[in-house]
Amino acid sequence: MVIGGGEDKVQDRKILKAFVEHAGGSQARIAIIPCASREPDIIGRIYSDIFTDLRASTVQVWDIRERPRHSLEEAEKLVRDFTGVFMTGGDQLRLTSLIADTCLAHVMRQLIAEEALVLAGTSAGAAVMGTAMISGGGSGESPQKQLVTMGTGLSFLPEILVDQHFHNRNRMARLLTAIAAHPEKLGVGIDEDTVAIFESDQILKVMGRGTVTIVDPGEVSYSNQVWVSQDAPLTIHNLRVHILSAGSKYHLGKRVPISPSV
Repeated sequence: MVIGGGEDKVQDRKILKAFVEHAGGSQARIAIIPCASREPDIIGRIYSDIFTDLRASTVQVWDIRERPRHSLEEAEKLVRDFTGVFMTGGDQLRLTSLIADTCLAHVMRQLIAEEALVLAGTSAGAAVMGTAMISGGGSGESPQKQLVTMGTGLSFLPEILVDQHFHNRNRMARLLTAIAAHPEKLGVGIDEDTVAIFESDQILKVMGRGTVTIVDPGEVSYSNQVWVSQDAPLTIHNLRVHILSAGSKYHLGKRVPISPSV
């Protein structure tokens, strides 16, 4: 579950409720990873209170301040005790510096593939989902290389490249620039209080009050990204874009939106 940030924590809490339900409802055992935040104690406590209020059976904060040194067996024993893991917002580089290439991340990927674990990430926790990761940049400009800084994510969804707070912070040009440099990826821009739910059958479902923007470069016929300077505008031909609101679906394998039933 890839959340664009700013999810409702006070009123209906639809997205957070959906995460608990996907993780097992009243039997959900949830771990929170708040280490992207500069205030992990506060953020961990906020989400712990929310998931406890939403009647998850177990809620635990993994307060990671240094890179975990679990063996593979230790990491598997730890993670298998939980049905859901929630990664909070903050700084995606802080999160990847602590988690990337650890046994903990490896076991999480393994259990997700086995459909034994539900993973959710919001804001920075969403940005790290792919292998190619937007680590920073600007907004509101035309697409150009200097608009975006890239890093390496946690590869939970290696085929996608995520941007969050999407329309709220005018980040279309940033995502287009990132996709121009990584045309093998599928761009996914997620608005605040909105979630893209990646199901095991290769279906993406949208929930929340905003939209999910899909940027598909699969049929791009021309791009000047390779040779233009950092501050020169990009040219990209035949880029395909889809805007999906709540209830919409998208087939990741076929790269086509699924029209709603009339």
